Amino acid sequence: MTEQTQSRPQRVLVVGAGMVAHRLVDRLRAQDRDGACTVTVIGDEPWRPYDRVALTSYFAGTPAAGLELGRPLLWADPRVRLERGDEVVAVDLDERTARCASGAVHAWDHLVFATGAAAAVPPIPGTDLPGVFVYRSLDDVVAIERDVEALLADARPGERPRAVVLGGGLLGLEAAGALRDLGADPTIAQSSGHLLSAQLDAGGGEAARQLLAQGGVDVRTGSRAAALLASDSGRVAAVAFPDGGTLEADIVVIAAGIRPRDEVAALAGIELGPRGGIRIDGACRTNVDGVWAVGDVATLDGQIWGLIAPGNEQADVVVDRLLGGERALGPVDASAKLKLAGVEVGSFGDAFGRTDGAVEVVYADPTAGVYKKLVMSDDGRTLLGGMLVGDASAYAGLRPLVGRELGADPAAYLLPTDGTPIAGDGLPDDAVVCSCNGVSAGTLRDAVHVDGCATFGEAKACTGAGAACGSCVPLATKLVNAELAKTGVEVSRAMCEHFALSRRELLDAVRVSGAATFSDILERHGAGGRGCDICRPAIASILAFVSTGHVLDGERGSLQDTNDHVMANMQKDGTYSVVPRMPAGEVTPDGLIAVGRVAKEFGLYTKITGGQRIDMFGARIEQLPSIWAKLIDAGFESGQAYGKALRNVKSCVGSTWCRYGVQDAVGMAVLLELRFRGLRSPHKLKFGVSGCARECAEARGKDVGVIATEQGWNLYVGGNGGFTPRHAELLAEDLDDEALVRAIDRYIVYYIRTADRLQRTARWIEDLEGGIDSLRGVIFDDALGICDELDATMRRHVDTYRDEWRETLEDPEKLQRFVSFVNAPDAADPELAYVPERGQHRPATAEERASGAILATSGLEIHA
Repeated sequence: MTEQTQSRPQRVLVVGAGMVAHRLVDRLRAQDRDGACTVTVIGDEPWRPYDRVALTSYFAGTPAAGLELGRPLLWADPRVRLERGDEVVAVDLDERTARCASGAVHAWDHLVFATGAAAAVPPIPGTDLPGVFVYRSLDDVVAIERDVEALLADARPGERPRAVVLGGGLLGLEAAGALRDLGADPTIAQSSGHLLSAQLDAGGGEAARQLLAQGGVDVRTGSRAAALLASDSGRVAAVAFPDGGTLEADIVVIAAGIRPRDEVAALAGIELGPRGGIRIDGACRTNVDGVWAVGDVATLDGQIWGLIAPGNEQADVVVDRLLGGERALGPVDASAKLKLAGVEVGSFGDAFGRTDGAVEVVYADPTAGVYKKLVMSDDGRTLLGGMLVGDASAYAGLRPLVGRELGADPAAYLLPTDGTPIAGDGLPDDAVVCSCNGVSAGTLRDAVHVDGCATFGEAKACTGAGAACGSCVPLATKLVNAELAKTGVEVSRAMCEHFALSRRELLDAVRVSGAATFSDILERHGAGGRGCDICRPAIASILAFVSTGHVLDGERGSLQDTNDHVMANMQKDGTYSVVPRMPAGEVTPDGLIAVGRVAKEFGLYTKITGGQRIDMFGARIEQLPSIWAKLIDAGFESGQAYGKALRNVKSCVGSTWCRYGVQDAVGMAVLLELRFRGLRSPHKLKFGVSGCARECAEARGKDVGVIATEQGWNLYVGGNGGFTPRHAELLAEDLDDEALVRAIDRYIVYYIRTADRLQRTARWIEDLEGGIDSLRGVIFDDALGICDELDATMRRHVDTYRDEWRETLEDPEKLQRFVSFVNAPDAADPELAYVPERGQHRPATAEERASGAILATSGLEIHA
């Protein structure tokens, strides 16, 4: 450090307030224990630094504030200053000052450009028309949502706005998924020959296209827009292509790449790269002493990565250099695992096989929308890279093995079985487990052995592993737990502070002891107290499984979580949704009319769900009994959409209608849904039945998947969607109806008896000792001698099932739960304002969500 550093702290000015800027400030504050630096961050957006990777979660209801990064204390630190809504417009390198649009002038000793990149706008006519947006920032998504809402409000009933997304890269798929979820019909126009051309080859791009089409997103490849055309009103109306063709569009979103925001640096005379961006060296230094660049505005050897992991490493290098270190950039990890518009994609290492002598091992299943490729050395032993589309469950285990010998047939890692690569315990110390934050296996081991971390949560806080995209969490957790076991620390599976037992152990204990109430269970098997929001719902589920009776009977009612408590799903505006059961999606015309009448009478928003049911939104708590009374009179029962239970059995039309169907898929789906309805479990359950190998019911993405064959049924188990999708594994082939139902009975009951709290079947099978082979032994060979008991448990459930809402309507005491206010049980909250959307209730607007406003709720139970 210079004498100037010793006399006063170095003034670090960070231009830009994005994710990489946040990383730099966070690491500098953590490592600068001597107060060598003060930091000023200037961002042109009104928000604090936010998670741009999770931008689409805004459309799923996450408020703008929920995306912000940084602990509050970071920005409250007296050595950190965050200026929002201002922009640096000029830099004086001689005076070492920066001037802002507001007129403010900031002096600096070190200047860090973290201005990121803007959306690249193609040089075509019409990009300035109303209805044309870019997709890059939080302001952009707020504006897009506001525009789609306006289009929907003006649309005729049942009409959806037509949206065109220019660009089929990561941002394009993200934008298309967001537009679809907002209620538009999106089409992606991609200039190259296939989607995600920077991450996938043609085979992977085609698999992604098929998955998008299944999810309601059209794709037009080889289509570079020539112009955007306006309507008579002046708003965008169509996209024109060079061949003379057009694509009608009510809204156009440009997601055609990024452009480094290097204008201020260029004006100051700082050297740029050949294709833009601020040129840096291996220490992130520019050609000007004391000036650095990180993130999407920085270019090294002409490359701009546009990923968070390289930007984070650049921030770490600058922090180290500011504090006197000599750290330099290492090889760039361009790995990425993403779920965009419902399409799961993973790409890592030399995914395109550019290494001399590289060979490729490919597995493709077009019917399932799965494409997997491993790139190996010429001897087929060393993993060089790979790409995964449709099923990226192997990503977390494969990515750390790049550059190492797999030690097994590469095909074993791609086939649709458990296929899990070596456990975290077997990874070498230098293998990177968390690419976003650059955390190696050795660092995680040191967190246990050196830093004394006793749980994965502590190791995560210590190292940052799993704190970004989260894809490494399963592998990192296994690694940490394995190291804890080596130290003699027993990895606790305790449910919570009130119970030292796991859910499985507690269920077994309750079955043996016969304890029938929460108080009794707590006294016999717990550690005292009153319970918590972890153990109380779990015990409610256990009691529902081991004994009969209504979920709201006596003490049980107080154990339920928010949804089970009133047997309806609470929505973000405080109202509730109502979902009548429609087994296999089958419903009579009279039933449809009855649902429509109820929705119209109570002013409910209706939507056909992905589970082939009709969901009705916007019901107030005091309306629920009246709504269900009418639905039950019409022949419906509760669809249990609120509980950890069977949600639905999805079905194609099978041999009844389809010319390809080989079995009665609808009949089997109805049978299964009526058999398993109301069965409480550790997590929700979804089934699917397809009448042929074309798999229209997407059965292999379900907890139970049944696919018809000429000889009977193939049974798949352990699939699920969500944040970490997993394809189901084949358990048995060509079963007849009776054998199929018996196998599913045993599988589900065995899962309920042995799974952890909130553990999906996918994770349960992954953790099951012996995996799928062990499960076959239990179900078909009675390896544990419990099949008679499993069968009896299922028979008892079928024999004792009663519709929960029907019973509730017959019990005046239970009906007391469904009031808004005890002193005015039939009154709605006068402060509530419901705004119609297409003639129906609607969620909060973009403005309301952006401002953090939350609608008042009448869904409160207030006790005198």
